[in-house]
Amino acid sequence: MDLCTLIDRNAAFSPNKPAIHFDGETLSYATLRRRIEQAARALNKELGVTKGDRVAILSLNRPEYLILLYACARLGAIMLPLNWRLAAAEQIFILSNAEAKVLVIEQAFNSLLPHLAHTLPDTSVVGLDFTPPGGSTWSKLLDQGSGDSRNSHADLSCPLLIIYTSGTTGRPKGAVLRQEALLWNGVMSQHMHALTSEDHVLSVLPFFHVGGLNIQTTPALHHGATVTIHSRFAADATLAAFERDRPTLTALVPTAIQALTDHAAWLTADLSSLKAVSTGSTIVSQDLIERVTARGVPVLQVYGSTETCPIAIYTRFGGDLSRRESTGLTGLCCEAMIIDNTGKELPAGALGEIAVRGPNVFCEYWGDQQATREALRDGWYRTGDIGQSDADGHFWVRDRKKNLIISGGENIYPAEVERVLGEHPDVAECAVVGRPDSRWGEVPVAYVVRRAGARIEAEALAAHVQSQVARFKVPREFIFTRELPRTALGKIQHAILKEREARSSEQEGSN
Repeated sequence: MDLCTLIDRNAAFSPNKPAIHFDGETLSYATLRRRIEQAARALNKELGVTKGDRVAILSLNRPEYLILLYACARLGAIMLPLNWRLAAAEQIFILSNAEAKVLVIEQAFNSLLPHLAHTLPDTSVVGLDFTPPGGSTWSKLLDQGSGDSRNSHADLSCPLLIIYTSGTTGRPKGAVLRQEALLWNGVMSQHMHALTSEDHVLSVLPFFHVGGLNIQTTPALHHGATVTIHSRFAADATLAAFERDRPTLTALVPTAIQALTDHAAWLTADLSSLKAVSTGSTIVSQDLIERVTARGVPVLQVYGSTETCPIAIYTRFGGDLSRRESTGLTGLCCEAMIIDNTGKELPAGALGEIAVRGPNVFCEYWGDQQATREALRDGWYRTGDIGQSDADGHFWVRDRKKNLIISGGENIYPAEVERVLGEHPDVAECAVVGRPDSRWGEVPVAYVVRRAGARIEAEALAAHVQSQVARFKVPREFIFTRELPRTALGKIQHAILKEREARSSEQEGSN
């Protein structure tokens, strides 16, 4: 059995049931199964994809994203989702690090192809909606595929996803999730949402994140429900979909909730079909939760990370939602606890690191044994997040991973931006921290020490950074200073700079 067996079973039970709605097209479960079979045959017969090979995709949300995922499961191959918000240099690093055999790409992102041809000339390219130079189109590829599409050696123990997360060392790491991780994650989603085949999920979060892919989307397909896909989030389109398509569930990051609830149509929009909205990715303010619950829609919180697929701790539909700011109880199929620096479990009420263990947890960082050993100890994934739990097992997340900035639901690790800044010849030292922001939650700002005699200004540094990383990672302000705060051992004290930004924001807010 592989993960695609769940699609096969649903197609057998309810062949005509709508599986996916997208852009005016509906795919029944029977059609979805057939397209997965075609994709798997084509990948194997035409492009030579076999067990363990990496197949990358660079695209907005669309049905082919999910078809490719389950085709990889059928072959025992590994899908590599690329964040379309990243800069070309970042995307090329990921493709090179994972040694992608195939890249499936949408025309909107074809500016990457010259870089790919130079760096990875042997990578086959498939255009989803265009014919790439020297490559093939998705539809033509599927038409050419013939023969058996299943690998008898593929099963739930096979790796299925490598999702790269920004690294604390300045380079992203690829978290490897097995097929079984998505299976058990789906079981916990069913438990969290009281998910049934009668549900209708609206998916607007990007599929290159485990949140958009796995909080509700893949679990819905595993349980025979219907999924409506939006290529990307837009407040207007989401509100219109609530009224037109009548979804029962949707997952939104806090910035999306804010955009919806700030919209002029929010208070009059018909939300009567929604049984719940799920949210996570960062600490969620009570104000945002109350904006939604005031419209009669419960808000479910989920805690996790790329490494946990992501569901690990959650509040449940129909369960106790009374504990203010709690992210819920340990998931049905995993374990979670608060530990000290030695790994010892702490008593209720004590602050410590959140650790998670279970079949939903990643198995390794791709090609990085040292990072894997540091993160996984005796099967426990040490999240780096600080939290506490009460005597009844309810969790609260009190702080985020050290130095991590979460801006609009996107993770920004300062070390990555600092690495790029430090490569500029006029920069002697630098530190990047998060500044509280009413719209994005946080935005990055940079403290910079110029080299002696240098006259570099903010605009030039911004251009330098943007040439190497995604725009959302570029500091909103460059603060030039003579020195940076340091510990007795010489380490830069990011915490002091973060406190300085927090105080500055508080003072501006009070003025």
